[in-house]
Amino acid sequence: MNVVDSSAWLEYFADGPNARYFAHPIEDTEHLLVPSICMLEVFKKILTEKGETAALEKAAHMHQATVIDLDPSIALNAAKLGFTLRLPLADSVVLATARVHKAILWTQDSDFEGMEGVKYFPKQKKQ
Repeated sequence: MNVVDSSAWLEYFADGPNARYFAHPIEDTEHLLVPSICMLEVFKKILTEKGETAALEKAAHMHQATVIDLDPSIALNAAKLGFTLRLPLADSVVLATARVHKAILWTQDSDFEGMEGVKYFPKQKKQ
Protein backbone atom coordinates (compact mmCIF):
# COMPACT_ATOMS: atom_id res chain seq x y z
CA MET A 1 0.00 0.00 0.00
CA ASN A 2 1.01 3.60 -0.61
CA VAL A 3 0.25 6.98 0.95
CA VAL A 4 1.14 10.14 -0.97
CA ASP A 5 1.46 13.31 1.09
CA SER A 6 0.02 16.68 0.09
CA SER A 7 3.29 18.10 -1.27
CA ALA A 8 3.64 15.12 -3.60
CA TRP A 9 0.01 15.37 -4.78
CA LEU A 10 0.49 19.04 -5.56
CA GLU A 11 3.74 18.29 -7.40
CA TYR A 12 1.98 15.61 -9.46
CA PHE A 13 -0.99 17.85 -10.30
CA ALA A 14 1.35 20.70 -11.31
CA ASP A 15 3.51 18.32 -13.38
CA GLY A 16 6.52 19.61 -11.47
CA PRO A 17 10.08 18.26 -11.66
CA ASN A 18 9.38 15.48 -9.13
CA ALA A 19 6.00 14.46 -10.57
CA ARG A 20 7.51 11.38 -12.19
CA TYR A 21 8.41 9.94 -8.76
CA PHE A 22 4.81 10.15 -7.58
CA ALA A 23 3.02 9.10 -10.76
CA HIS A 24 3.10 5.35 -10.13
CA PRO A 25 1.77 5.37 -6.56
CA ILE A 26 -0.88 7.98 -7.45
CA GLU A 27 -2.04 6.20 -10.58
CA ASP A 28 -2.13 2.79 -8.87
CA THR A 29 -5.36 3.65 -7.07
CA GLU A 30 -5.97 0.03 -6.04
CA HIS A 31 -2.98 0.30 -3.68
CA LEU A 32 -3.36 3.97 -2.73
CA LEU A 33 -4.62 5.34 0.58
CA VAL A 34 -5.45 9.04 0.85
CA PRO A 35 -5.50 10.56 4.34
CA SER A 36 -8.48 12.89 4.55
CA ILE A 37 -6.16 15.65 5.78
CA CYS A 38 -4.35 15.46 2.41
CA MET A 39 -7.66 16.06 0.65
CA LEU A 40 -8.16 19.11 2.85
CA GLU A 41 -4.70 20.53 2.18
CA VAL A 42 -4.69 19.86 -1.56
CA PHE A 43 -8.25 21.13 -2.06
CA LYS A 44 -7.52 24.33 -0.12
CA LYS A 45 -4.28 25.05 -2.01
CA ILE A 46 -5.85 24.48 -5.44
CA LEU A 47 -9.00 26.39 -4.45
CA THR A 48 -6.81 29.34 -3.50
CA GLU A 49 -4.69 29.24 -6.64
CA LYS A 50 -7.01 27.91 -9.36
CA GLY A 51 -10.59 28.16 -8.09
CA GLU A 52 -13.30 25.78 -6.99
CA THR A 53 -13.81 23.92 -10.27
CA ALA A 54 -10.14 22.93 -10.48
CA ALA A 55 -10.08 22.03 -6.78
CA LEU A 56 -13.14 19.80 -7.14
CA GLU A 57 -11.61 18.05 -10.16
CA LYS A 58 -8.42 17.26 -8.22
CA ALA A 59 -10.41 16.13 -5.17
CA ALA A 60 -12.40 13.77 -7.40
CA HIS A 61 -9.12 12.34 -8.71
CA MET A 62 -7.90 11.76 -5.16
CA HIS A 63 -11.20 10.17 -4.22
CA GLN A 64 -10.64 7.39 -6.78
CA ALA A 65 -8.36 5.79 -4.17
CA THR A 66 -9.35 4.73 -0.65
CA VAL A 67 -9.80 7.79 1.56
CA ILE A 68 -8.79 7.20 5.17
CA ASP A 69 -10.62 9.24 7.79
CA LEU A 70 -8.90 10.47 10.92
CA ASP A 71 -10.11 7.92 13.46
CA PRO A 72 -9.12 7.62 17.16
CA SER A 73 -6.32 5.12 16.45
CA ILE A 74 -4.69 7.31 13.82
CA ALA A 75 -5.24 10.43 15.97
CA LEU A 76 -3.46 8.96 18.99
CA ASN A 77 -0.64 7.56 16.87
CA ALA A 78 -0.30 10.95 15.19
CA ALA A 79 -0.12 12.71 18.54
CA LYS A 80 2.68 10.40 19.69
CA LEU A 81 4.58 10.74 16.41
CA GLY A 82 4.15 14.51 16.42
CA PHE A 83 5.49 14.72 19.95
CA THR A 84 8.36 12.27 19.48
CA LEU A 85 9.48 13.45 16.03
CA ARG A 86 8.46 17.11 16.44
CA LEU A 87 6.25 16.99 13.35
CA PRO A 88 3.58 19.51 12.40
CA LEU A 89 0.02 18.28 12.90
CA ALA A 90 -0.79 17.39 9.29
CA ASP A 91 2.55 15.62 8.80
CA SER A 92 2.01 13.55 11.93
CA VAL A 93 -1.46 12.50 10.71
CA VAL A 94 -0.10 11.51 7.28
CA LEU A 95 2.77 9.51 8.80
CA ALA A 96 0.48 7.84 11.33
CA THR A 97 -1.95 6.89 8.56
CA ALA A 98 0.87 5.29 6.57
CA ARG A 99 2.22 3.41 9.58
CA VAL A 100 -1.16 2.19 10.87
CA HIS A 101 -1.89 0.79 7.40
CA LYS A 102 1.69 -0.50 6.84
CA ALA A 103 1.99 1.66 3.73
CA ILE A 104 4.93 3.42 2.11
CA LEU A 105 4.78 7.20 2.40
CA TRP A 106 5.79 9.10 -0.77
CA THR A 107 6.85 12.71 -0.27
CA GLN A 108 9.07 15.63 -1.11
CA ASP A 109 8.54 17.20 2.34
CA SER A 110 11.91 17.42 4.11
CA ASP A 111 10.22 16.80 7.48
CA PHE A 112 10.14 13.11 6.47
CA GLU A 113 13.71 12.80 5.18
CA GLY A 114 15.48 9.70 6.50
CA MET A 115 12.42 8.15 8.15
CA GLU A 116 11.68 4.46 7.94
CA GLY A 117 8.97 3.54 5.46
CA VAL A 118 9.29 6.83 3.57
CA LYS A 119 10.25 7.39 -0.07
CA TYR A 120 11.62 10.93 0.03
CA PHE A 121 12.63 12.93 -3.04
CA PRO A 122 14.12 16.38 -2.37
CA LYS A 123 12.04 19.18 -3.83
CA GLN A 124 13.47 20.56 -7.07
CA LYS A 125 13.00 23.94 -8.65
CA LYS A 126 11.17 24.18 -11.97
CA GLN A 127 13.54 24.73 -14.84
